[in-house]
Amino acid sequence: MAKDAPELPDRQPGLTQRQRRQKWATRRDIPLTYLAWSAFIILVFWLASHITKALLMLAIAALFAFALAPLVKLLQRIMPRIVAILVVYLIVLSAFSLLGYITLRATITQTHDLLRYMQSLTERHGGQPTQLERSLGNFGITRAQINEGRQFLLTRGEEFTRDAIPFLRSFLEFLIDTVIVAILSIYLLIDGTRVIQWLRRNTPQAARANFLLDTLQRVVGGYIRGQFTLALLISVLVGLGMGFIFHLPYAFLLGILAFIMAFIPVLGTFISGAVCILIALTQSWVTALLVLVYFVFIHVIEGEVVGPRIVGKSVGLHPIVSLFALVAGGELFGIWGTLFASPIAGVLQTIIIVLWSEWRTRHPDQFAQTREQVKEAATGE
Repeated sequence: MAKDAPELPDRQPGLTQRQRRQKWATRRDIPLTYLAWSAFIILVFWLASHITKALLMLAIAALFAFALAPLVKLLQRIMPRIVAILVVYLIVLSAFSLLGYITLRATITQTHDLLRYMQSLTERHGGQPTQLERSLGNFGITRAQINEGRQFLLTRGEEFTRDAIPFLRSFLEFLIDTVIVAILSIYLLIDGTRVIQWLRRNTPQAARANFLLDTLQRVVGGYIRGQFTLALLISVLVGLGMGFIFHLPYAFLLGILAFIMAFIPVLGTFISGAVCILIALTQSWVTALLVLVYFVFIHVIEGEVVGPRIVGKSVGLHPIVSLFALVAGGELFGIWGTLFASPIAGVLQTIIIVLWSEWRTRHPDQFAQTREQVKEAATGE
């Protein structure tokens, strides 16, 4: 008969055998839990990286639906919801079609005039320098450098001609994606209220869920409306400034360009400003310098004054918080961080308010004690 194995010394004499087994099981399960969660997060990011385009289209459709939801809700008072959605999309489609027609007609006319104007700048009369050569010569640019630039542009033009078919294919894909986004947004407007109502009814702590859902709708929809208002304001400032202050040609075209570029954070103003400065250079370097100063003014107004106030008010943020979010988002995540800084900050602010309210509800004695301490400090007792 084999001898019994010697018992190991009990290093924790206060614990029973069952408690020791549970403790070792806990130590074993914690690393496994961390490993499982890490694998799950990696899997989620891997899947997201392969369906980025679909997620982006769904996000854009949701943003578009959030932006149109207040108008649908307003029309729903006098007509069924589906009819209200169709009427809203008919209005939006008509507005975009009219704007597209006006923009396209003005763009074609002013582009044709611009090409004729550029041709007149490069025409040589009797061996004399062209107007473009005289204007650029004031900045020390020689004729040889101009010819090199012209040859570079011609080479790029040939490359663009070769790439015309891929460009048309990409444009067709963009149109198809636009139609898909519009259809998704219609479905979100039709069924989105059902999903939200289901969440309101079946989510634990319904008051908190209602508050978060209402705030999310306000933040996202307000951000889109605020960004559109800001882009429209910049477009008006650029169009009126170029046309009535500096008397530059193609002011309407430049205003449309500024409206489109305004949706690109930071870089948008610089791109539209660079185009305006190049056109101003054809008149004089003084005009170009004044246009540069004007765009610096617009950039300051957009980024430091009006932008944080308009977008921040739409999202529900104080202008200082909105400005801080823009700077922090740009530093951390670049252009995309700047673009989504305000709505993300609005959602985070909502979550903080919910958590703070819950803390006050659960621990009212701590807040009462704090108020007494503040009162005593103020009275000097």
